[in-house]
Amino acid sequence: MSAPRATRGTALHAGAWWLWALGLATAASRTTNPLLLGLLIGVAGYVVAARRSDAPWARSYGAFVRLGLIVVAIRLVFACVLGSPIPGTHTLLTLPEVPLPDWAKGVRIGGRVTAEGMVFALYDGLKLATLLICVGAANALANPSRLLKSLPGALYEAGVAVVVAMTFAPNLVADVQRLRAARRLRGRPDRGFRALLQVGLPVLEGALERSVALAAAMDARGYGRTAQVPPAVRRLTSVLTLGGLLGVCAGTYGLLSDTGAGYGLWVLLAGLAAALGGLWLGGRRCVRTRYRPERWGPRACLVAGSGIAVAALMIGANAYAPDALHPPAFPLTAPVLPIWPALSLLAGLLPVFIAPAPPAPERAPRGHGAGAPRSTAPLTKEPSQ
Repeated sequence: MSAPRATRGTALHAGAWWLWALGLATAASRTTNPLLLGLLIGVAGYVVAARRSDAPWARSYGAFVRLGLIVVAIRLVFACVLGSPIPGTHTLLTLPEVPLPDWAKGVRIGGRVTAEGMVFALYDGLKLATLLICVGAANALANPSRLLKSLPGALYEAGVAVVVAMTFAPNLVADVQRLRAARRLRGRPDRGFRALLQVGLPVLEGALERSVALAAAMDARGYGRTAQVPPAVRRLTSVLTLGGLLGVCAGTYGLLSDTGAGYGLWVLLAGLAAALGGLWLGGRRCVRTRYRPERWGPRACLVAGSGIAVAALMIGANAYAPDALHPPAFPLTAPVLPIWPALSLLAGLLPVFIAPAPPAPERAPRGHGAGAPRSTAPLTKEPSQ
């Protein structure tokens, strides 16, 4: 199955990208091995580089990577200043310790900083950074507007708020890049606190203008209008939706924890069934129609299945290789790369060969580019009639 160019009819379903990314994030939550986490980041980054488009919302992946690095740095700073619960024998440095009252027992500021505690903090921060990078990959690959069209009718209003919030960050990054480029072309500095203040006001003005235009467009399209639904149906919808979401949360926690794998799957399935029933009943109050509804084709199944397979294989790897997936920080040992869990992560590369390729960039017609020779023929005036 060769991957075609992405068009209106062949573009991949946005939900498939999110399922793929959530599968990678689930796999990241099941290990603290920095080699496996680095491999997961490489898989997500390669898929993003191969399949993202040139849209403004697709340029936010770098911002999520930088956010992940900031999270790792903050985690290391906290471990250095506030200490770590991991005991250690290799002292890196000793900070001045601040005396605390008796009611703050167990908490310290300063003191001895050990290599084991810093390694434990590095593993923990890298896992959280990998989760953020996987979410950033979904944000860079899935079109927010196409994702909104695929939501059930009961979640349409909440989905609009989430999609608008997710779209604001990529547009903000694009505005900052555009204004910084304009300042460089004018010979003005684009770095430093003063440049940030001069760029912030146009960015804020553009965000307000976009918000006003979005509110006018939503009002013109009848956003927020609902149909009449009997009170009994509304109460049943609330009970099913709330109970289903609680079941999904409890089942997901059971699957992600080490002790709840036995009941987590059944609770998750029961919660999904109740939530889907509530969403189906709640969709009756929505009076909107769908123009060109999104299609879930075989390619979407393969892309989503690759992410789910990565998560399932990593969860299963905790049964036969728990020590390799969770290298100890005390005693201090170098992590090793387990072969079979590492090969299972490579299943996340399937979208590179299955998902439609982004459209080729449009080229300027010959004679209209920046390097095209200009015509030197004199301008002639048409004879009057």
